Amino acid sequence: MGTAPSFAAQTPRDNRLIAALPEEDYQALLPLLDPVSLPLGMALYESGGVQGYVYFPTSSIVSLLYVLEDGSSAEIAVTGCEGLVGIALFMGGETTPSRAVVQSAGHGYRIKAAALKTKFEAGGALQLLLLRFTQALITQMTQTAVCNRHHAVDQQLCRWLLLSLDRLPANDLVMTQELIANMLGVRREGVTEAAGKLQADGLIEYTRGHITVLDRPKLEARVCECYAVVKKEYDRLLPSAELHGA
Repeated sequence: MGTAPSFAAQTPRDNRLIAALPEEDYQALLPLLDPVSLPLGMALYESGGVQGYVYFPTSSIVSLLYVLEDGSSAEIAVTGCEGLVGIALFMGGETTPSRAVVQSAGHGYRIKAAALKTKFEAGGALQLLLLRFTQALITQMTQTAVCNRHHAVDQQLCRWLLLSLDRLPANDLVMTQELIANMLGVRREGVTEAAGKLQADGLIEYTRGHITVLDRPKLEARVCECYAVVKKEYDRLLPSAELHGA
């Protein structure tokens, strides 16, 4: 992953959901948003913990993980500049059994839980966008479960790489094989073998926790159907910023 843009170079509209808001709604939300740095490994919320904020990433990626009693975990979804972290706050659940951890360092904006709930309950464009994002996120979670059960580790790795790249401005990521194994819920040896296959075929280059995608078209040809299902649903449900002239 390249160097994240500085706060000075970012605005809340670098988040796709916020950028899709009509101007009037955006201006009403703006005073409630606080810029926040999201370093690698930072936990935005813990399993079962009270969520005080909703986060809108701009240049970072957050991984939603389910943690088992023995401490092992598996990723159930990723969220970046296309969405938000903390849907339980406006869906009425207040807490969630998952854990949210920054997977790729960067920046974002946060809003207090009470403030967002008030805006959500008022209806309008923001409520519609948040509900559409939630539907897209549920699709990603469902497809991840199917993928982890039925597809090979190298296909899962391709899916994970492509979903991450879609949320970053560059074609490389900083991520160790051990962390990838934890995300996918597989043995580290499985990730080592899968990454070795992709590197041998010229799709990626992996050195000391740094993954560079060399041939995205080949990566897309190699990935299972799960990536396309998720991407299509996000593209269908979440309008681009250009629709509102942002």
